[in-house]
Amino acid sequence: MKSLTQHYQADPRAADHDIFGRVAHKDRRGFLRGAGLSALGLALGSAIPFHRSMPSGLIPVGLAQDMIIEGKDGLTYLNDRPVNAETPAHLLNDDITPTARHFIRNNGVPPEGVNVQNWRLTVDGLVQNILDLSIEDLKKRFEVVTRALVIECGGNGRAAFDPPASGNQWSLGAVACAQWTGVRLMDVLTAAGVGEGAIYTAHEGADTHLSGDPDKMPISRGVPIEKAMDPNNLIAFEMNGAPLHAMNGAPLRLVIPGYPGSVSQKWLTRIWLRDQIHDGPKMTGKSYRAPQHPVAPGTDVPKEDLAIIENMPVKSLITSPQTGAALTESSLSIHGHAWSGSGAIDQVQISIDFGATWEQAYLKKAENPFAWQHFDADIEFPISGYYEIWARARDETGASQPFAISWNPKGYLNNSVHRVAVTVKI
Repeated sequence: MKSLTQHYQADPRAADHDIFGRVAHKDRRGFLRGAGLSALGLALGSAIPFHRSMPSGLIPVGLAQDMIIEGKDGLTYLNDRPVNAETPAHLLNDDITPTARHFIRNNGVPPEGVNVQNWRLTVDGLVQNILDLSIEDLKKRFEVVTRALVIECGGNGRAAFDPPASGNQWSLGAVACAQWTGVRLMDVLTAAGVGEGAIYTAHEGADTHLSGDPDKMPISRGVPIEKAMDPNNLIAFEMNGAPLHAMNGAPLRLVIPGYPGSVSQKWLTRIWLRDQIHDGPKMTGKSYRAPQHPVAPGTDVPKEDLAIIENMPVKSLITSPQTGAALTESSLSIHGHAWSGSGAIDQVQISIDFGATWEQAYLKKAENPFAWQHFDADIEFPISGYYEIWARARDETGASQPFAISWNPKGYLNNSVHRVAVTVKI
């Protein structure tokens, strides 16, 4: 028997009809009825009193065991249509994020039955030479390089906004720093020849729209040509020395560090150059845009006051100790990472007295540009009690993490000071 997840991935419309008793509707509030409601109740072991409020396509969190993905370990699933999952902070303690711990961010349904040998990448639009490349062509024609690169969802930290912002309620774990292997995007675009008037890239992938409509794309974003020609961007076919994981874009993806992860198109099939800012799905409206000036919480910000997010802000993450830890010694070693879309990190500070005083952490140099930097600190608790360990980073531009950031309607760019709670009994 197919799991609920498999059922939705195979045919979303049929799954809605079977489980929720109705096909797509403009309201899509998902009034459960008939056998679908009975089946869910049996699976959960109880009736669902408020079933009439359940959105169409929602998989109850009580069926979380249905969300087991091969090769992924310990992730917290936010939803399964599409699949989105983050990594608890303490599971990001490795200097290089293992593939099993790399977060998942999908907008549509990933392709199935991928044939690596037959995969093609087209580079066209405003180019002098249209390219039609296999993965083997990429490996043979261009220098293959490996880089440690941070990918972070623009909405990482959204769950902390008050009032709540719409979108996946990421806490802290929609970020990772894996070792990516591929060819430079710059080299491929140079081979194609950037045409006169080209100002923006447009990216397309093989994932399909949740509606099942083949004429709709779930996401197609791009970047300014200046960013595309940064030598740190990769067209990647490996992560951590092995082929890409299916949920991380296999067999081919972009890795464009420093910008929101949404521009790093997964299941990459096409890059085309345009003489305008790309207007594909998730490039227009309020998607991946933030107010150009502070706004009051809950404000309905006009689209014309929103700007496309480019460089991601400076940020830090304490990965050890785990929040909620009960300690029996006065001494503690702290470990974590810091990164920024605007340059290297030049300082990380730690506080255990709610920001009254700060101590410098030991900061390692980055393995390469756009890799996160690891920090360590040894602290001493003076007496038993409840403590919060705070970390704040500063990058080479002078930008530093704030205690709290301004609210925005989509909950993007939360780079507030990271806080971990511990109790100490000496």
